[in-house]
Amino acid sequence: MPNVRLRRAVASSFLGSVIEYYDFLLYATASAVVFNKVFFSSLDPLVATVASFGTFATGYLARPLGGVLFGHFGDLLGRKRMLVLTMVLMGVASSLIGLLPTYAQVGWIAPVGLVVLRVVQGIAVGGEWGGAVLMSAEHATRRRGLWAGFTNAGAPCGLVLSTVALTATAAAVGERAFLDWGWRIPFLVSVVLLGVGLFVRHRVEETPAFQAAARETGGRRRVPVVEVLRDHRRVLLLGIGVGLAAFVAQSTLTTFVVAHGVAAGHARQTVLNALTVSSACAVVGILGWSAASDRFGRRPVVVAGAVAMAVFAFVLFPMVDSGDTALLTLALVLGQGVIHPMMYGPLAALYSELFSTENRYTGASLGYQVAGLGAGLAPLLFAELQRVSGGRGTTLISVAVAGFCLLTVVCVLALKETGTRDLHPVP
Repeated sequence: MPNVRLRRAVASSFLGSVIEYYDFLLYATASAVVFNKVFFSSLDPLVATVASFGTFATGYLARPLGGVLFGHFGDLLGRKRMLVLTMVLMGVASSLIGLLPTYAQVGWIAPVGLVVLRVVQGIAVGGEWGGAVLMSAEHATRRRGLWAGFTNAGAPCGLVLSTVALTATAAAVGERAFLDWGWRIPFLVSVVLLGVGLFVRHRVEETPAFQAAARETGGRRRVPVVEVLRDHRRVLLLGIGVGLAAFVAQSTLTTFVVAHGVAAGHARQTVLNALTVSSACAVVGILGWSAASDRFGRRPVVVAGAVAMAVFAFVLFPMVDSGDTALLTLALVLGQGVIHPMMYGPLAALYSELFSTENRYTGASLGYQVAGLGAGLAPLLFAELQRVSGGRGTTLISVAVAGFCLLTVVCVLALKETGTRDLHPVP
């Protein structure tokens, strides 16, 4: 059994990730089914969808900034302090989204405010992931893939909670009231989650690896991002390529397919139900494939997942477009619950193992969050393809997803296996 410190670290990382991604992905689901009507109501429906996904993308564009900012201070001052700050930042931003006036009330100020708060969300989640992963990875003495994987498992868990929150609210207040004011309730719940998360996070101790590195450096002035770009440029670029396909596939399955499924004739609630089921399966899938990467290595698991996703991309949209609820659910469960976790689950440990303790927070965060741009830009790109093709651009989307998967395979094979590395306190 893991020791008490490890259990607390893993629990804190998992719960913090759930809360952060509840807030971050609540916006993703809302951008597909609500925001185009509430904040962009003056636009043509297809253009409004593109605009809504555009604000969704700004959060991902801000994530590398958050990774660099919090990574810098996390490598200098400690992982724990930064994790408390990121949680507060995310909770406040999400609650304020729930208080925003609509376009009908204040005009252009509403979408501008939405973009600003989405940027704050992006900065917060960009700093959260690296610290949460390192809290688990640097406490672990064995089975690092599994323990670090709990942070990544928090993402679909947060998606389940956010989707259930929107679904339950819509069912409770009705369609009209939901669009008028009901959609705000799940965002305002963030205040409660913030209190719970901060209580748990304050009980976690700083990682032994960081404490040892801090003693070794003795307060020497450093700029971690400069060290990463100067000494680990090749590893950073390959790491970005490794994660890119996982993020493109993630947003395709959790954001774009929601909007596309509704446009294809499925009831919005049907699509959200299928997304909830597949997200619950993803939690198990991520932990399972993360554990498998401890046994078989990070590279084999990620490569197998990328190849499988490249093939599945050409099956996904015909299953969604069939109009059959069972096929829609099966498509999302296979994609999000089985195949995508093969690429995504091992990334937590893999990114941690690419960098030394002194700049690990910065390096892991920067690689992961730059790769995460794929998740923010893919729905926007795919929505634009749909618009210019009159709604018939799914083959091009499948080709694009497969292309990103091929890039991931090449980058993984260019890296050495990291699963056997020891996370030494200092270089």
